[in-house]
Amino acid sequence: MDINTRRKKQQTLMTDLLERKIRLHAQHLYDQRGQAEGLALQDWVEAESRVLENSILAPLYRKTRAEVSSSEESKNQQFAVTGSSSSEAGA
Repeated sequence: MDINTRRKKQQTLMTDLLERKIRLHAQHLYDQRGQAEGLALQDWVEAESRVLENSILAPLYRKTRAEVSSSEESKNQQFAVTGSSSSEAGA
């Protein structure tokens, strides 16, 4: 395994660990509020902020999340284009 592949795998593991911590903290916030529905995004953002505020891995996490978001957005745009083409063909 070359060094770039190893580095990518390590970064993925670290990012996954941070995401797991954020998820657990968001669950804790949800439980503290008496499991009231409708505030999942607020819980996530607050948990993310608290977990990342003192983490030296915060820049890596944010970079990775931005890459994932842009990749998903690109896939959605491609699907929208092909989806509209096939629906027009069927009309």
